[in-house]
Amino acid sequence: MSSKKNWTHVRELFGYERFDDPSLVPMMNEIYQAYWCPLQNYFTPSMKLVAKERIGGSIKKHYDEPKTPAQRLLDCSLVPEADKVRIGSEVHSRNPIDLKQRLDQKLKEFFEHVDEIKRSQRPKTGS
Repeated sequence: MSSKKNWTHVRELFGYERFDDPSLVPMMNEIYQAYWCPLQNYFTPSMKLVAKERIGGSIKKHYDEPKTPAQRLLDCSLVPEADKVRIGSEVHSRNPIDLKQRLDQKLKEFFEHVDEIKRSQRPKTGS
């Protein structure tokens, strides 16, 4: 994945807020690596741009059929068979509905923790 995609995907997941507290890093890494990446790589199809064709003043784009990144690896002849077996077993051992529910729960916990940090950093107003 290119850094541009990582940037957009991280922003899509966590938003544009700046998180300055280092205690959030392990939570963000867990969410990204344990839930979001498997969901995207094993179960979310995407279309790849195959060709662009200029027609007058516009460009017509041609895409291949939607496939998950895992399926693209399984279809690639350059990937060793042992890796294909490992990827296939990872896909079949995961439940996309469970992954999505756990991702949503972890994101909820993350943003609750962010809110706690914000509340603790607010200046106390005395009467």
